[in-house]
Amino acid sequence: MSRAAYLRWSIAILLALGAALGIAGPAAAAEGWTIAQLMQALGKQSSGQATFVERKHLAVLDQPVESSGELRFQAPDRLEKITLKPRPESLVLEGDNLTVTRGKKQFSVRLSDYGAVAGFIDSIRATLAGDRATLERTYALHLAGSAERWTLTLLPRDQRMAEVIVRINIAGTRGQLREIEIIQADGDRSVMEIVATGPIR
Repeated sequence: MSRAAYLRWSIAILLALGAALGIAGPAAAAEGWTIAQLMQALGKQSSGQATFVERKHLAVLDQPVESSGELRFQAPDRLEKITLKPRPESLVLEGDNLTVTRGKKQFSVRLSDYGAVAGFIDSIRATLAGDRATLERTYALHLAGSAERWTLTLLPRDQRMAEVIVRINIAGTRGQLREIEIIQADGDRSVMEIVATGPIR
């Protein structure tokens, strides 16, 4: 995977985590379970942390590749995915900077320097700000289920992102996230099970 493709993949993961660990959204007085009500429930915390187990299903392998670690979000724009097993790796997005650390190797990039991914930066910030209108310019949002068991599907509108990510499925119960599934255009997919551990102290 090229660095640009890896960055798009990383951003998609971190965007999903932003939605998972705390985003604000407008309230709506409507019957049933709506996207606005879901975002309001998710947005009650300005920070959060969780543990995760991720299984990547790759077309070239018979068995999924499993990893586990921690997720953290700190308002307004710091997102972290810290992999502990099978080998250490961290993705940290803060503002315009993405830092990737693998063992003793580290590289940092300014996302705005990458034309292929610059368009996704605003969608991350819009998610963290609860700006649904801006978010929906990047993704088509589809919500299914009830407050007790819902699935929010994000479909990229941008062709550049759609060339890497087909869709992101986020499932949960009320304001608690349970699972993120990311389906790639090449047929690979990852399923991340999440257990929230509370706000960052």
